[in-house]
Amino acid sequence: MTQEEKTQMEERIVDVLKTVYDPEIPVNIYDLGLIYKIEVNDESDVDIDMTFTAPTCPAADFILEDVRQKVEGLEGVHSAVVNLVFEPVWDQSMMTEEAKFELGFD
Repeated sequence: MTQEEKTQMEERIVDVLKTVYDPEIPVNIYDLGLIYKIEVNDESDVDIDMTFTAPTCPAADFILEDVRQKVEGLEGVHSAVVNLVFEPVWDQSMMTEEAKFELGFD
């Protein structure tokens, strides 16, 4: 897989991540800044590091599985592994400007 193909796949992954929401927050997980890393290897395996706004998120299992299924459902993706991480600790500065505006932090 070329670097250009990896970049295109990463862009499609970002697009699908923008369809995943925490049921308690009206902003997608990507714009919230919950995605820390997206890596695509030469075999089209995807490795994602993500976090939550709080370690005790009641919807954690649902969201993690939603991310995995949506990414694995993309054409060309062989497999997806979603790693839950808490370093660095998430804070509001990680949100996009659009997310801050939507949540009234602007």
